[in-house]
Amino acid sequence: MQITASKMNRNMVMTGLVTGAASGLGFEFSNLLAKDSFDLILVDIDEEKLIAAKQRIRARYQVRVDTIICDLRQPRCAELIHEQIKGRNIDVLINNAGFGLYGFFSETAWKLEESMIYMHILTMTHLTKLLLKDMIKVKSGKILNVSSVAAFQPGPLMAVYYATKAYILSLSEALANEVKGTGVTVTVLCPGQTKTNFQKITAKNSKEKQSRASFLSPADPAKVALCGYHDMLSGYSRSVPGLINKFFVLVSRITPNRFSVPLIRKIQAQIRK
Repeated sequence: MQITASKMNRNMVMTGLVTGAASGLGFEFSNLLAKDSFDLILVDIDEEKLIAAKQRIRARYQVRVDTIICDLRQPRCAELIHEQIKGRNIDVLINNAGFGLYGFFSETAWKLEESMIYMHILTMTHLTKLLLKDMIKVKSGKILNVSSVAAFQPGPLMAVYYATKAYILSLSEALANEVKGTGVTVTVLCPGQTKTNFQKITAKNSKEKQSRASFLSPADPAKVALCGYHDMLSGYSRSVPGLINKFFVLVSRITPNRFSVPLIRKIQAQIRK
């Protein structure tokens, strides 16, 4: 199935804003938008990688690419982004930026957890609020928030990460209902393990060796991004890539926490031995 921006029913130049755009899923989303002739605003903290991403996209597609260097873990970051894009209509917002932290909650670094809460919850929520207001005014726009299959149950040994992803899921599905009839849609993407730098960064944050491969092969980020992108353009409220992940979500919904939570802890502990 060919994915085209025509589903948004706009005849003018469209613009997409992607956070965490320098690599991984964020870079893949940016390529999909560029392929559909969206101008881009790419947001990331890593200036070197962000410039490289911009150059790679510009070499393939004839679109405008602007970059914003911003630490999404810091207060007022959403306001600063909104100020820098003042006067530009944002047709698509993809809140992709995120990171993980492994370990017992009593032992992990609070500063990292505070940063995670700022990035995954406060900045994401504020940026969504600011741009959603603009989208509703023009009666058009699409928002894609990246959560995880981790959102569907508590996660011992990654407690804060799982909790923040649950927040993203809950907020997104509530907003998807609120915006019905406005011309705006909100979609939440819930991927499983994906072949990005997530595991490497999580290990670095946790001051431990990178986790070994789990019993499932990590998914191709290009395929995960395409699934989320397609479902966003189609206006679906939730996107879960892959049959195994869909099955996992279903099982998580019907299995009592007293059974699922100990199992999640065992899995987390095993893949990091």
